[in-house]
Amino acid sequence: MKMNNSSNTKNTLLKAAGISTLALNATLAFSQNTNQAKPNVVIIFCDDMGYNDVACYGGKGVNTPNIDSLCAQGVKFTSFYASQGVSSASRAALLTGCYSERVSILGALMPSATIGISDEELTIPKMLKTVGYATGAFGKWHLGHHKEFLPLQRGFDEYLGLPYSNDMWPVDFDGKPITDGNKSFYPPLKLIDGNEPVREIKNLDDQGTLTTTYTERAVQFIEKNKNHPFFLYFAHNMPHVPLGVSDKYKGKSPIGTYGDVVMEIDWSVGEVMKELKKAGIDDNTIVIFTSDNGPWLSFGKHGGSAYPLREGKGTNFEGGLREPCIIRWPNHFPRGIVTNKLASTIDILPTLAAITGAKLPTKKIDGVNILPLLNNEKNANPRNEFYYYYGGQLQGVRQGKWKLHFPHSYTSFKGVAPNKERWPAIGIPSKIGLELFDLEGDVSETTNVADKYPEIVTKLQKLGDQAREDLGDGLTKIKGKNNREPGRIKGTWNPNVKNLAIGKKITLTNPPSSTYPASGNNALIDGKRGTYDYNDGIWQGWEGDDMEAIIDLGEAIDITKVSCSFFENTGAWIYKPQYVEVFTSNDNLNYNKIVKISVKDVRNDKSLGVYEFFTNESKIGKVRYIKLKAKNIGIVPKGHPGAGGKAWLFADEIIIE
Repeated sequence: MKMNNSSNTKNTLLKAAGISTLALNATLAFSQNTNQAKPNVVIIFCDDMGYNDVACYGGKGVNTPNIDSLCAQGVKFTSFYASQGVSSASRAALLTGCYSERVSILGALMPSATIGISDEELTIPKMLKTVGYATGAFGKWHLGHHKEFLPLQRGFDEYLGLPYSNDMWPVDFDGKPITDGNKSFYPPLKLIDGNEPVREIKNLDDQGTLTTTYTERAVQFIEKNKNHPFFLYFAHNMPHVPLGVSDKYKGKSPIGTYGDVVMEIDWSVGEVMKELKKAGIDDNTIVIFTSDNGPWLSFGKHGGSAYPLREGKGTNFEGGLREPCIIRWPNHFPRGIVTNKLASTIDILPTLAAITGAKLPTKKIDGVNILPLLNNEKNANPRNEFYYYYGGQLQGVRQGKWKLHFPHSYTSFKGVAPNKERWPAIGIPSKIGLELFDLEGDVSETTNVADKYPEIVTKLQKLGDQAREDLGDGLTKIKGKNNREPGRIKGTWNPNVKNLAIGKKITLTNPPSSTYPASGNNALIDGKRGTYDYNDGIWQGWEGDDMEAIIDLGEAIDITKVSCSFFENTGAWIYKPQYVEVFTSNDNLNYNKIVKISVKDVRNDKSLGVYEFFTNESKIGKVRYIKLKAKNIGIVPKGHPGAGGKAWLFADEIIIE
């Protein structure tokens, strides 16, 4: 009787963790068989591929025999989600097993970004390295382009690829260099090998080499590591615009360039599978094929299709993040199985941990082990809920077949087409209210049934409240309790400084922007220096306004130096001050101007940096009041894509010595 109770307790705990007894036993049997090598893992991650873009998911006019073969030999998911309908957020979620809000990687990181995925996160490659895996990443990264965030510093042994999206280059949509407008401000697009740039992607012909270049390197990686377990993360830049295709497939598809690109991706899949078979390891390699988000519908024929799903990339309708997903592992997962059960990219990490015996992260993750689905177990349903986040906003929740949208704005491309090939269309600003959809009967999200099922709406609203408490919500201005910090470029300076102004009174003539208030009124005299991320909660920002602060030391004391640092990242419209002035007084009425002001350039690189303005007198004297003025340039200058807009001024600490 005691043994039965123990067994029941164990089964209850396993179910609570999303692990069936059958899945656990299969995993234990695999890990305990010393004659069985750990499986290799290949993730093929496309960029902006729609649900309807390959033949086995209903795609028309595209010949994808290699992807279709995977589908016939593996498990096909019809309700599989990228965690978010945008690049960086989606990739962070895949590699960490977390909603991107938990790891604070939102949206698509721009070339001006100063953050990346934190080294504190246990990513898939770092996890698998603990159990003996070689790791390689080839293709798009987009989780921080500064050296400290690149793949070699995040668990990969090898890397070849672009640091961010292939459209982040100073080239127009037609492939010609551009001298004005938004894209003109992008730096040259460099292909990186390891940590070093090896060549520039200058035109559409160069874009057309990427799929072949990555495939050749992936094949080399497989051949090199065929005698021990490896993890290959193959993240295509395609079919993200600008579309690039080699002569092998140019003009081959009846639906145009987009079809050509998808056919070349299919060729690439075939090359990987051929190399696995040649090496004699295809039967012991888990291959996962999916994409980061839905199609970019604003580009019309260059953007793919999510049919029959509503909308595409950049939204939380099904077309934005429901993706093709095929998982194949011969002799382990059944062949030709189709499952409509809910699963997501965030579930891949814990599933691989279960298969390989690697330990899960000690920090909270959001993924669940989906081995029961892959084993085609009866009544398996490890994931029953999903949160639809976008840019920190909780825009919807799903439980079972029910999906509830919370009121939010989005851009629709229904019935919209570009006026010119390769150029984007202008979308229609749209809104959705509190709307409920039955995804089993209405996958296209056409019929709101909230009035018909008020009890379901209430139930899903409570689920949304749980998500907000945990991860926050920009729509309702709720800060989550369990969000973690992204990786940040650390400054060369001490983050904690001695400052005679700490705890004293400060008055700001112009209050900072409510968007960047830092810790409040005393942020400029709290003894904390910022990082190279102006959004780190330490920098205070002024939009179009000057910064003027008066510090009351309480009594006259001897002062030798006054300094203040200012951030510059012109790509984000942030400029150092035109000039800084420092004044002293003992009565707060009559001020003396300090003549000698010097500037120290402590830039990290040419695109961003910190400038320290400081007094350069041997001694200032005994004073009570210090006034510091920083002149904002006011308007973004000509030649910048934001020319004419308000310039930002950011300061972190007024230091009095």
